[in-house]
Amino acid sequence: MEKYIINGGNKLYGSVRIQSAKNSVLPILAATVLTDGKVKILNVPQISDLKNMVKILTGLGCKAVFDGNDILIDSSNADCFEIPSALAHELRSSVFLLGSVISRFRSAKIAYPGGCDIGLRPVDLHLTGLKRLGVEITEKNGYILCKCDKLRGNDIMLDCPSVGATENIMLAAVKAEGVTVIRNAAREPEIEDLQNFLNCIGAKVHGAGSGTIRIEGVKTLTGCEYQPIPDRIEAGTFLIAAAMCGGEIVAEGAYPENISSLIHKLRENGCKISINNDKIILENHKRLTSVKTIETQPYPGFPTDLQAQFTALCGVCAGHSIITENLFETRFKYVPELRKMGADITVIGRNAFVRGIERYKGATVIAHDLRGGAALVLAGLSAEGRSEVVDISHINRGYGFLEYKLRNLGADIVRVAV
Repeated sequence: MEKYIINGGNKLYGSVRIQSAKNSVLPILAATVLTDGKVKILNVPQISDLKNMVKILTGLGCKAVFDGNDILIDSSNADCFEIPSALAHELRSSVFLLGSVISRFRSAKIAYPGGCDIGLRPVDLHLTGLKRLGVEITEKNGYILCKCDKLRGNDIMLDCPSVGATENIMLAAVKAEGVTVIRNAAREPEIEDLQNFLNCIGAKVHGAGSGTIRIEGVKTLTGCEYQPIPDRIEAGTFLIAAAMCGGEIVAEGAYPENISSLIHKLRENGCKISINNDKIILENHKRLTSVKTIETQPYPGFPTDLQAQFTALCGVCAGHSIITENLFETRFKYVPELRKMGADITVIGRNAFVRGIERYKGATVIAHDLRGGAALVLAGLSAEGRSEVVDISHINRGYGFLEYKLRNLGADIVRVAV
C-alpha cells in the first residue's frame, strides 16, 4: 500500500501536459484483439488500469511491448478466449473485451468485472446488445459465457446511452455479417475516438458522436499507428486543482471542447479562463463563489468523473451548492473523508448539499475510489497543514505520475510506501 503526504497551501503555477485518455486507450487496446496486424498506440498513460489490460491481452496470447510512452500490440498469435478472473475483478474495462474476443474466437469467458465501487454498473445492456448480434450467453458461477456460430448485424436500441455497451457492441459488430445500427448510442468523445481507431485498422464505422452509429461489417482488419485523444478528466482535475489552490496553470495538449461544461462552471465560479488552440489557461487569485447547482449527465453534460473534484472545490467556495449525481448511486463515498478535513456537506440520496467553508484542514483520509481519491488530493493541496491520502491504488488507476506533475506546478506532495 502507498499513500500521498501533502503539505497544503502552495499556489500552482506552470504547464502540465495532458496524458492520452484512459477511457479511450482501454477500449482501443481491447480492439487490437480484432486484427492480426501490428498496432502502435502512442503516448499511453502510465496507469495501473492500462498495465492490467496489457496483462489480460498477454493472457489471451497477444504480444505487448512498451517503447517509451508508446505500446506495440501484436495479436496475430492470440489463442485464448478466457479473460483471467483475477484481472477481470481488478479492471472494469475488461468487459470491453467481450465484443472483440467473441468476434475473434466465437467464444468468450469472463468473470464479472470489477473496478471502483461507485454503485451498480450492470452489464445487462452489453449482453442484450451482443444477443442481438447472435451471441448465446449464459451466466454461471460468477462468469459470463458467450458463444456463437456467426455474428450478424442488427438494429439495436439501447435503453440508455451506456458508454460501455455502445463500445462493446461496436467491437463485436465491426466483423459481423451485414450492417449494425446502434440507436440511443453514447456520445462521449471516447466513443468517437474508438470509431476513428477502428476505421484506422480498416473498419467501416460512422456516426460516433451522435445518437446513431452505423457499422458495416468487414472481413479483415489491418495494423496501424494511432494517437488517442487527450484525457478530458485529467485536464479537468488539474484545472480544478488550480481553481482551489490559486495561481495560474496551462493544461497543454487538451481538447477544450470536450470539457466545455466544466469550463463554463469554472467561469461561473469566478475563474479567469482563456483558450489557445490545445491549451487551456486558468488563473485564479481569490476565493471563488459557489455554483448554485450541478447535475451530472451523459456527454455533453457535466461529467460524473469530475463530480467529486468539483464538489471538493464547492466545499471551499463562498455560498451554497447542490450537487446531483444522476449516473452512479454511491458516488458520494468520498464525502465522509472530506468532512474529516472540515467540509460542511450533507448527502441525501443522490444530492450533496454543500455549504462552503473558508479552508480545509489537513487530515488523514482514505481514497475509496479513483475520482473520489483525486478529490481528496485536491483538498489536501488547498488545505491548511499536512494531509495524508491513504490507499492510493485507486488513484493509480487513472492518473499517471500525478505527484510529479503536481510538484512541477509547485505543490508539496510525495508518494511513500506504508
